[in-house]
Amino acid sequence: MRDVLLATLPGVAVMTWYFGPGTLINLALGAAVALASEYLATTLRGQDPRAALDDLSVLVTSTLLCIALPPYAPWWLIVIGVLTAVLLGKQVFGGLGYNPFNPAMVGYVVLLISFPVQMSSWAPPRGLETVPTFGEALQHVFSPGAIDAMTAATPLDLLRQNTGQLFDDLMTTRPEFSSWGGLGWFEVNLAFLLGGLWLLYRKVFTWHAPIAMLVLLATCALMGYDGGSSESGGSPLFHLFSGATMFAAFFIITDPVSSAVSNKGRLVFGALIGVIVYLIRVLGNYPDAVAFAVLILNFCAPFIDHYTQPAVYGTRRRDL
Repeated sequence: MRDVLLATLPGVAVMTWYFGPGTLINLALGAAVALASEYLATTLRGQDPRAALDDLSVLVTSTLLCIALPPYAPWWLIVIGVLTAVLLGKQVFGGLGYNPFNPAMVGYVVLLISFPVQMSSWAPPRGLETVPTFGEALQHVFSPGAIDAMTAATPLDLLRQNTGQLFDDLMTTRPEFSSWGGLGWFEVNLAFLLGGLWLLYRKVFTWHAPIAMLVLLATCALMGYDGGSSESGGSPLFHLFSGATMFAAFFIITDPVSSAVSNKGRLVFGALIGVIVYLIRVLGNYPDAVAFAVLILNFCAPFIDHYTQPAVYGTRRRDL
């Protein structure tokens, strides 16, 4: 848990540079709400709250959720999301190790369905607008009506709204894009990729699920690219470094509790998430689809495990 928190630091630092200090405020507020709700829930259940807090799992949940939220989300949105993630996504099933769904993604999907306007209010990155100061960020979070909100369409939003431009023309004519992808978004994804590779080096998880997701997402994007017409779903590089791709691949789908168990199962698990993410991005109603894809495959994880269990050493698998 400590290594996961440390590995998020490069991504958080880059997000803070491009989008301002809103993410840091989200993280601090989310951590306070998560610790308080975890303490209360474990106390009411007759468990040792100190042990529940010492494993840092609740901080990982709140950190992953708050990273995924818009940087200047109103304070009540953060509170509702974290309470949902901790209480509904985790504690209602018995706490750490018993949750069938990724708690952070449970909180995110509840917020996305319930408050779509607030969840789509992403700030423009540095280079398009002036990044708010810390004081302005506090006003955005705790007094949202006090100053005008600054929002901009994300690169995935712009790709979905494109009706007439070739993909290459869209990338070169809109200021929201850079030569590699979305302005700021490419750098954020690169930072989370570096953090994820460090986790792989530390052997926090295996490579199977992340690599399977990225390979299948890139493969689907390559098949749907069609040379970059106005109907194109976007290039493989664009999909790999846009939205929450790298964050999901290395920090979300690698949750050891809600994902598949065996290495073969993790390959299937990650590959299907990559396919579903692409399909929802291109054909669905949501520009980014990580949370929905993860929850769908969390539901399917026991089924995947059933058919991908390795045979016990010294025995032969019986045909089903």
